[in-house]
Amino acid sequence: MKEKRGAFSTKLGFVLSAAGAAVGLGNIWRFPYLAAKYGGGAFLLVYLILVATFGYTMIIAESTIGRASGKSPVGAFRFFSDSKLMNAGGWLNAIIPLLIVPYYSVIGGWVCKYLFSYLTVDQKTLSSDEFFGSFITDGASTEIWFIVFTALVVLVILAGVNNGIERVARYIMPLLFILALIVCIYGVTLPGAMEGVKYFFIPHFKNFSWMTIVSAMGQMFYSLSIAMGILITFGSYMSKKTSIDKSARQVEIFDTLIAVMAGLMIIPAVFSFSKGDPEVLKSGPSLMFVMMPKVFASMRGGRIIGTLFFLLVLFAALTSAIALFETVVSTLHDELGWGRKKGAVISAVIMIGLGTLSCLGYGPLAFITIIGMPFLDFFDFLTNSVMMPLSALAICILVTRHMTIEKLTEEVTIDGHPFKRRKVFVFMIRYVCPLFVAIIFASSVASAFGLIKI
Repeated sequence: MKEKRGAFSTKLGFVLSAAGAAVGLGNIWRFPYLAAKYGGGAFLLVYLILVATFGYTMIIAESTIGRASGKSPVGAFRFFSDSKLMNAGGWLNAIIPLLIVPYYSVIGGWVCKYLFSYLTVDQKTLSSDEFFGSFITDGASTEIWFIVFTALVVLVILAGVNNGIERVARYIMPLLFILALIVCIYGVTLPGAMEGVKYFFIPHFKNFSWMTIVSAMGQMFYSLSIAMGILITFGSYMSKKTSIDKSARQVEIFDTLIAVMAGLMIIPAVFSFSKGDPEVLKSGPSLMFVMMPKVFASMRGGRIIGTLFFLLVLFAALTSAIALFETVVSTLHDELGWGRKKGAVISAVIMIGLGTLSCLGYGPLAFITIIGMPFLDFFDFLTNSVMMPLSALAICILVTRHMTIEKLTEEVTIDGHPFKRRKVFVFMIRYVCPLFVAIIFASSVASAFGLIKI
């Protein structure tokens, strides 16, 4: 007998789970780093406009495709079209999370290591330049923490949609918000921190360029979990009584709020530490694991704040990884008829294999690179810069040419639910979203091959 498909038990269940999928590592370190690099308030303004237009459009499109079909990505695309091209688009949406969650879980393991270290290691050691480098080059240590993080994710998936994903989101998301608020308040009250607040909110047009817009598009794409199959899968668990339009607005507000709070957690604290030097913020991926421990070490009560910070980051990483993993398990259930336990165990084995490559890519396997990138960087480039833009384009084509906007509108407005930005949605999905996707794809690939600098 085929196992019954899961479903969210409440309207809030979808919103918190989808928000949890969106709120991840990209919000915590990538958003502040890009905001500092591309004009502070100017970047923030562009980002907010894009979330309210492009982001809203894609959340609506994916959630509606999922709910109308009642299927995960492959089945959802097949439900609306028998085109081979659209079938490929469905599989693309399903494969992306299978490739993302292994390396994402490796970084989640790094977060686990740092949280544990803040409880057991002195701050001087944690804030040294050698700590992070020696850790990620130690294949055995990174593998252990990667497996710890993966085990946490698998346990939630095995519990199911209601008892696992929805229950975890219901408790973790409010805690995540409270932790973020605590760290924010502490950060903005540090000596010299208000200069960082001003830098974050006031536009600095000398740093503004076309790449500000491109980078904001890329961040919005990454931050809202667009084109990863997640929102289609979660949409398929959504009740007809739940307003898609209202849910989309709540998700974009919650995700943006956490991103802005991340900016307030990091930028003012770094300004205080560096005595107003914004260049310190531009250290990229090392910002969270190298620079922030230095900032915490310079604070009174830094160990406590550092512990809260990495607990917050762990919650964010977990909710996103759970959503990615669930998309894979849901696809295996729909397409192969596998039960949740079988799908989760086999997926975990595959992901541990792929994740191990990323674990060892900075250590024992550092001599192996693909187009000049270690395994983790390559998987990140392949999924975020190549596959996700193509996936988003496939979603635009599916909605406009196969599902049709009329049928999508019927699904969104079922039972009298509102569709407040329908005109924006129609214009975006027909004309602007495909153009934006092409820009993201072209600029990201060109950057990876050194043709332009982002």
